[in-house]
Order: sequence, then structure tokens, then C-alpha cells
Amino acid sequence: MILMRTGSEPTTARSALRMRLWLSVWGLIWAIAGTAAFAVADRPGWAVACGALSLIVTLDLVMILRHIRQGPHYQPGRDIPPYPPPGPHHP
Repeated sequence: MILMRTGSEPTTARSALRMRLWLSVWGLIWAIAGTAAFAVADRPGWAVACGALSLIVTLDLVMILRHIRQGPHYQPGRDIPPYPPPGPHHP
């Protein structure tokens, strides 16, 4: 497969949302576990840091799920072709 760079990648790029979803779930599990472990170990600074990370990951999960629900523009399936590269008719 030959990859063609067109210079429009920032505007036509697609995100692997399902992979991001599962990586975020994995990160959330570890952040929650870290929050609990550091709280039990009487390390409040680290517990707060892990709690803040849990909040950030949760917000990222909400955004990822929103994009997945918005349809193929954000999460293309196998039947959705990639964006066409810009040609003479595209600026």
C-alpha cells in the first residue's frame, strides 16, 4: 500500500476512536486503582494527582463516546471509504 501525503492531513485525519476508547478505559482503571492505593497508603498528594487524572480520562471518554455516536464521519467503518485526496478541483 502506497501512502500519499497530500498536505491536507490535519483536516482530513481520522482518529482510531475504538482504540482510544479502550486505552482510556484501561487508563481510567489504573487511575482509579492508583487513587485508592495512594489513599490507603496515606499519600494524599499522589491520591489527588491520580484522582485528577481520573477526571481528565473520564472527560476524554465522554468526548470519545460522543464522537463515536456522531457516526461515520468520526468513526469510519470498513464500508466508508477514506476521504479523497485533494486534486485540481480542491484548493
